Amino acid sequence: MIIFPAIDLYEGQAVRLFKGDYTQKTVYSDNPPEIALDFARAGAEAIHLVDLEGAKNGDTPNFDVVRRIKEASGLFCEIGGGIRSTEVIEKYVQAGIDRVILGTAAVKDPDFLNRAVEKYGEKIAVGIDIRDGRVSIKGWLEDSGLDAFDFCRQMTEIGVETVICTDISKDGAMQGTNRELYREMSARFKIDITASGGVSSMDDVRALRQMNLYGAIIGKAYYTGAISLREAIEAAK
Repeated sequence: MIIFPAIDLYEGQAVRLFKGDYTQKTVYSDNPPEIALDFARAGAEAIHLVDLEGAKNGDTPNFDVVRRIKEASGLFCEIGGGIRSTEVIEKYVQAGIDRVILGTAAVKDPDFLNRAVEKYGEKIAVGIDIRDGRVSIKGWLEDSGLDAFDFCRQMTEIGVETVICTDISKDGAMQGTNRELYREMSARFKIDITASGGVSSMDDVRALRQMNLYGAIIGKAYYTGAISLREAIEAAK
């Protein structure tokens, strides 16, 4: 299992939200590329990036910071947040970003998703952000009405290779991750699943590893010191 330490970007800063609430934001650094270097020093091979402003507005206000993170760290980088056109995908791919994550666009525009998967293959992942069993979109601000498991099944049928599955109720809450959700998803779908939201202890890391998940994202637990990134990476192997 791959550990993806996360950097959430807002106005060029590394921040964390509480349960996706933009009014409950904590700023952790004014220098996100330096955080990426810290990840590399701890043995990380990959970084999960989110443009929180892009998620709301559908543009790329933090593009330059994303590019600098990739250049500074040299690590595998995936980015989500506001990627709703081929032009934005191409912009990130040309900048060396290894994988782009479609969220709102995957829900709202299946034709676009199909074209993206056809053109970019494994460079396309889909974010499945879940609140009360349904998929949320537009920076978690809107309920799509889609059942999360039905949506995941659609993704496998389209040919999406990787999904990042987030339980919004757990995100940033430091109360543990939704193990039952990931256990069920792993059992039902033959697709690479990355667990996101509430991974807040080494017990969480070990439990997810035992499910043979593809990856796990660690955010707030790293910034608060609740998890040693180096230890998590070793435990996930």
